[in-house]
Amino acid sequence: MPACIQIDELCELLVTYLEPQQIDQIRHAYAFSANAHQGQFRISGEPYIQHPLTVTHILANMRLDVTTLSAALLHDVIEDTGISKEELAIEFNEQVAELVDGVSKLTLMEGGNRELVKMASFRKMLMAMTKDIRVIIVKLADRLHNMRTLNVMKSASRRRIAKETLEIYAPLASRLGMNNMRIQLEDLCFAALYPLRYKVILHRLTTLCHSQQRIEHFSTIQNSIQQKLKQRNINAKVFRRERHVYSIYYKMREKKKDELLNKRPTFNEATKLYSFQIVIDSMEESVDQCYRILGIVHNLYKPIDGSFHDYIAIPKLNGYQSLHTLLISPYAVPLEIQIRTANMHEQAEFGIVAYGALLFKGKSDSNNNTDLLNHTRQRTREWIKNLLELPQDINDSADFFDQFKRNLFPNEVYVFTPKGKIKQLPKDATALDFAYAIHSDIGNHAIGAKIDSQYMSLSTRLISGQTVEIIVAELARPSPRWLDFAVTARARNHIRNFLKNLKHEDAILLGKRMLDKELSHYNISVDKLNEEQRTQLINIFKLSDMNQLLANVGLGNIMALVIARQFDHTYEHTEESRANNLIIKGTEGTVVTFSRCCRPIPGDEIVGFVSADRGIVIHTLNCKQLLNQRYSPEKWLSVAWEQEVNREFLVDIRIDVRNQRGVLAKVATAITDMNSNIESVSNDNRDGITSMLKLSLWVKNRTHLAEIMRHIKRLNEVTRIQRTKN
Repeated sequence: MPACIQIDELCELLVTYLEPQQIDQIRHAYAFSANAHQGQFRISGEPYIQHPLTVTHILANMRLDVTTLSAALLHDVIEDTGISKEELAIEFNEQVAELVDGVSKLTLMEGGNRELVKMASFRKMLMAMTKDIRVIIVKLADRLHNMRTLNVMKSASRRRIAKETLEIYAPLASRLGMNNMRIQLEDLCFAALYPLRYKVILHRLTTLCHSQQRIEHFSTIQNSIQQKLKQRNINAKVFRRERHVYSIYYKMREKKKDELLNKRPTFNEATKLYSFQIVIDSMEESVDQCYRILGIVHNLYKPIDGSFHDYIAIPKLNGYQSLHTLLISPYAVPLEIQIRTANMHEQAEFGIVAYGALLFKGKSDSNNNTDLLNHTRQRTREWIKNLLELPQDINDSADFFDQFKRNLFPNEVYVFTPKGKIKQLPKDATALDFAYAIHSDIGNHAIGAKIDSQYMSLSTRLISGQTVEIIVAELARPSPRWLDFAVTARARNHIRNFLKNLKHEDAILLGKRMLDKELSHYNISVDKLNEEQRTQLINIFKLSDMNQLLANVGLGNIMALVIARQFDHTYEHTEESRANNLIIKGTEGTVVTFSRCCRPIPGDEIVGFVSADRGIVIHTLNCKQLLNQRYSPEKWLSVAWEQEVNREFLVDIRIDVRNQRGVLAKVATAITDMNSNIESVSNDNRDGITSMLKLSLWVKNRTHLAEIMRHIKRLNEVTRIQRTKN
């Protein structure tokens, strides 16, 4: 159990950088919090006030401002006592009250869903972060102290909290550049989740770090570099760097990239790297000196080709700046060197709080690099802005946190616009993500991309250093398939919103056609309805307007037949009266679905089934799946194909072939010759003599399909071909 912190001990630390009146404010916040938590105890048995006091001490070591420290002392009073946000604003100020409210979780009502409340609380915190980043800084310090005292919790609670911290809060700290905080959280989580593995790796790592041979190797390399720097009159310090426990475990879990080995690295392999940091120790820091040092170490040890990364010219998303290079040491062990200025080093360790109270006063001083400070602020603002792109209508906790983590992890690629502007995107981002990063209109009308002057599809994954140009077309629009390869929250959110609006518009048009069909029995149509009739229908079905009524018809939520009957309660709807089919054009959009079980195509006899939220689902008339709907005949709809359908449809075929070399290529060529494309193919090798190919093809109609099948049948290797359904 960590030692208890006293208020006088905290104030002794604060004297080093705060004004006396500000320390008085901290004492006032402490007294208020102690009084509010009077009689409350933690599970460990210690007075509850110890928790906010320790959290504040963690932040004081980062030299945070008086407002942040006051909020840290008070961060649980809204959640755990009867004090309101308004009372805090009166007693202290609005900023303190907002910070405390941002950190406070929502209350779990009786019978409530814990996961939904967790998601709602996290959303609340994200919204508070967009106003003031200090909300998450207090939350991270709060979580760090909770992790330090986690051993008093029950096993299930320990694992739940540790898992949540490892998946959400440690990456959040990393995203803010708070590397020191991230390392502590990761190791504490690892110890809670896998205590035995943690002890084993910690013991081996401690033994390794104290091995005489490793110490001698590090000392030799360190002295060599230090002497070379001294000869060039460069005032810099060389630090030995070791991995922390969780990072070694994480690397051991990852498969090697070498597919020939295809095995996980051992402890020795995971730690077989000598790592140093070179930090320029000078008040007159110069970025130029970083590059001079790079040249010195490259002359001293041979660099490994392709291993150099310049994070000074192109900083990471969290503001991290440094030069990275990988060399061959005299001991045939890879040697990693990181080169940075003192301010860059502080930024690398503490991220957004590297400049403590200065960051939140909106000023800098001679001891801090103003450009780096402004750069940090700008990067943080951009990232918080991206958080607002997360969809607000997700009701599934797992889906929400999955999308949040996609937008969170700092792995990134750097690509260029045709004008040379740098765009930073997450790892595995595609050309489509780049298009939406430029502008939503560019993304919505994208049809392809030119990547390094080569025409590529929108699904192409980007690599750092590429130049990307998006090709657009005025009539192009997003497709539901785009969600399969869009990575960024911004792109996915814009695609979803477009499809949602598009579906609504399509549903209105289809609903109007369906209702017109039913109203035709009364010699009226939707356009001929007067205002009184429209108002009557809207009131009966309790909707806001006529468009909403038509959209519900198109989506299958309300039967057009039911609406039509409002005009004649004595009308009997017979099959004869429904002889007028609804014509399917194939261009109705997302509210008409063509069933995968039977793959209807123009020329097939078809029937429609009205399904809630899916609109009309089209089946072939003899589809076996329709047997499942025989108890809902009122949802069947008479439909027919338009005489000229101008689009292609997927159809499944099965081909039995002799198992000979090149047979699949011949079949594919035959299909291409008939102006068709293959969507998917699978091969079932039966007995070594024959194989069964299953293909999904794009065809225009039954006639086109018949021509393709006849053309394939002419191949000598083909013994049988047929269309498959169900």
